[in-house]
Amino acid sequence: MTAQYLLMLVAVFASVALGVGALVSYALTLTTPEQREIRKLSQSRESILSQVSLAEEVAPWVKRFQQIVPKSPKEMSGLRRRLSTAGYRSPTAAAVYGTAETIMPFVVGGLALFFFGFSRWYFALLGAAFGFVLPSVWLGRKTALRQKQIRNGLPDALDLMIVCIEAGSGIDQAIVKTSDELDIAYPALADEMRLVTTEIRAGKPRLEAFKNFASRTKVDEVRSLVSMLIQTDRFGTSIAQALRTHAEVSRTKRRQNAEERAGKIGVKLVFPLVFCLFPALYVAILGPAVIEYFRLFKPDVVERQHK
Repeated sequence: MTAQYLLMLVAVFASVALGVGALVSYALTLTTPEQREIRKLSQSRESILSQVSLAEEVAPWVKRFQQIVPKSPKEMSGLRRRLSTAGYRSPTAAAVYGTAETIMPFVVGGLALFFFGFSRWYFALLGAAFGFVLPSVWLGRKTALRQKQIRNGLPDALDLMIVCIEAGSGIDQAIVKTSDELDIAYPALADEMRLVTTEIRAGKPRLEAFKNFASRTKVDEVRSLVSMLIQTDRFGTSIAQALRTHAEVSRTKRRQNAEERAGKIGVKLVFPLVFCLFPALYVAILGPAVIEYFRLFKPDVVERQHK
């Protein structure tokens, strides 16, 4: 029996080791530079068609949803611009958002009605109102996070562009190289710069592509960068020097924003201290004294002491 158990343990160990080794080998093959380049090349055509094409094919379920929940072309274009600012450029993103905006009031209101009962119907109304604004709040949060990432990564992108331009590359090649290098650190900024390159390759003028970049992101630093590039192209000044000056200004703004957030920490910590830390501190300090007080001054103890 001992030999059988030993043989079973060896077999289990060998099978687990072989399985883990196979999984690790497969994961390592997927992360090689060759595989990454192959995936990037295979996805480039789909990304170009999804980002630049003016007449995109819409899924049948999207068309059915648009018939159920009709929206005017102006509202749909505004919704698509909002979704594009948040990074969702798929033709189905607007339909998904509209579906969520239609269904969430019923879902949240129904849950409130289930938990609180029909007698407290006003909680269902509050839940329905919260469910209606929840997709908009979520989209605004995603947009703010994406704009923050673009704003923080802009000085690094400008430094990389300066290095590429001073090394002899053109502005288009500098944008391509910068988008490749920032794909891991700042994916939102890399995606926007890659879209600028795609628009230029599709035939749009460079200045128009830069203006579209500013209108998509709605970031003040990007708008000032685009204005600077337009003036540089108009007056024929040095692009590298202009980018270096703008990079210093952007870096200064980023440091000032960090210092401003650090200065607000003291005020923001007041509420956690008052509502979370101080009650526990009072219980830990005054709790034993209160218990001892009630133990000594209970009515029966006082009566016995008087007797």
